[in-house]
Amino acid sequence: MITNPGSKTRVDEVADGIYRISTPVDVIPGGFSFNQYLVVDEEPLLFHTGPAACPRSFGRRWPPSCPWSACATWGSRLAVAPVAAPLCGRIAAMVSVDDVADRKARALADGETLVLGRHTVRWLDAPHVPHAWECGFLFEEKTRTLLCGDLFTQPGAEHPALTSGDILGPSEAMRGSLDYWAHAASTRPTLERLASLQPTTLACMHGSAWTGDGAGLIRELAARLEVGESVAAR
Repeated sequence: MITNPGSKTRVDEVADGIYRISTPVDVIPGGFSFNQYLVVDEEPLLFHTGPAACPRSFGRRWPPSCPWSACATWGSRLAVAPVAAPLCGRIAAMVSVDDVADRKARALADGETLVLGRHTVRWLDAPHVPHAWECGFLFEEKTRTLLCGDLFTQPGAEHPALTSGDILGPSEAMRGSLDYWAHAASTRPTLERLASLQPTTLACMHGSAWTGDGAGLIRELAARLEVGESVAAR
């Protein structure tokens, strides 16, 4: 459902109580999209604040899912939500969030859970996957939704809200032309840890959210990355 005709922002439910808020932006040829995910609960949570150009969506906690430099400033969002607080991993709180936000972050340790009501989210440290030391993800346990940030980044401005089709092909094509991965030594173990959660919905920051065998798709991504690194090393 389009909620802002001017920006063409649309909101769609992609898992029980989890909504994708998607805004098309003209930042690369062919277009691009920024997604935010709102978990509707007793304590709402907005995953990834998005750039300043994205329309505002407000929850009580807004965790960055990508390098802090890619996120909008907290000021305008916190100003209209007096009980809100930033939510992030401990590394992000230390290197940036507590410096730039008006309120101290709720910093989660690796593996720590937070009960929102009927939803429970678990923070997963993922340094340098796909980039930045402070990178991390949230896993919503009830719906088995992995809020997976820049994994499976898909180009283009228009996408179905939820798909079971191919997102690995488009995301790998984009990585081939603009490689944003850190290719760290910890990449494969981190992806295997995410796969072991057996997610059934992948809430991607750019493009469609995806439903299906998330573990299999994440392991296929890991295999593609290893092949690419092997070729580059020759």
